[in-house]
Amino acid sequence: MAKEYKKIVLAYSGGLDTSIIIPWLKENYNNPEIIAVSGDVGQGTELDGLEEKALKTGASKLIVADLTDEMCDDVIVPALKAGAKYESYLLGTAFARPIIAKRLVEIALEEGADAICHGCTGKGNDQVRFELAIKRFAPQMGIIAPWREWEIRSRDEEIDYAEAHHIPLKITRETSYSKDKNLWHLSHEGLDLEDPANEPDLDKEGFLEMGVSPFRAPDKPVYVRIDFEKGVPVAVDGEKMKVSDVIRKLNQLGGENGIGIIDIVENRLVGMKDRGVYETPGGAILYAAHEQLEMICIDKDTLHEKQKLAVDFADLVYNGKWFSPLREALSAFVDKTQEFVTGTVKMKLYKGNIIPAGMTSPYSLYSEELATFDASDYDQKDSKGFINLWGLPDTVQALREQGKLNKK
Repeated sequence: MAKEYKKIVLAYSGGLDTSIIIPWLKENYNNPEIIAVSGDVGQGTELDGLEEKALKTGASKLIVADLTDEMCDDVIVPALKAGAKYESYLLGTAFARPIIAKRLVEIALEEGADAICHGCTGKGNDQVRFELAIKRFAPQMGIIAPWREWEIRSRDEEIDYAEAHHIPLKITRETSYSKDKNLWHLSHEGLDLEDPANEPDLDKEGFLEMGVSPFRAPDKPVYVRIDFEKGVPVAVDGEKMKVSDVIRKLNQLGGENGIGIIDIVENRLVGMKDRGVYETPGGAILYAAHEQLEMICIDKDTLHEKQKLAVDFADLVYNGKWFSPLREALSAFVDKTQEFVTGTVKMKLYKGNIIPAGMTSPYSLYSEELATFDASDYDQKDSKGFINLWGLPDTVQALREQGKLNKK
């Protein structure tokens, strides 16, 4: 018999999984009070009608938590500054989870709940991301994960359950891609995408939501200028705005030009490979622009070390360890590297391509006078001594092999 809980806070999206979880919890946990919590992380119209749906299916109330700016400022910006990518994936789902989970804990404590429930499957990464955050802020809190308990084994069976309990759904069996959306991205998994041999039909009606495919993008390129201050995007085309509005503006421009669509098979934390199509139009532009600016603002040794640590940073985010001491320490390192990453980057957007079109910075380390092919004050004779010393170990190695080392 399941442990009895009197009040449960449910991470509620109104999608297929969480739509059936409310009545399932009522049936299997002795009719507890269910408080549905939706984290608003910029998913837009997906929040429409959620309160009515949650109440009709058995929740006592719905709390919508406005978390968009917190996600952008406290998670996306540090990851952007770090250049964190997980196998070319820009971490869209992983960015939202720590912020949502932290708020779930806060609400659960405020409401006197004795458990938190999520709709993550036992195959995915999100179960880890949610539960590690819950353990970080409320280690004694009960955690319910129906996918690890119920007899339902597929999305078809979920739909059967919903129909039997008269729960309205926005999807059909034929269009039930597993999707996750926030301001930063939209993911698509399942159905025909489960076979890597299948080409995703990007032009299928209703598939892409954040923009068009490169094949339907305009024939004329669009230029965009992005201003950064200490690695943080602060303006688009000269207009100052907060980070979330920068992302919204770049989502619009990127989406219209087929930017930021990737099709990858990634290595999940739980051990299996998974195929997904991701839309990240504004994020792709920001990462590309930030990388361009770092080229002229950061010295070689720091940049190369930062690029190596970016892999570790991305692993921590992907693996649910946002609130770990190591992630915080890496962020401190990254912040130091960003002290002079200030300037303007111009990019050209054209049919899915992000093409560099120039950059400037008051802190640039690039010297045209040093790099020029024309005459300059650089003394090319200096390089001879440098090469002799730099190559001295190679010279000694060769002399040993030739039997000429230490010969009088």
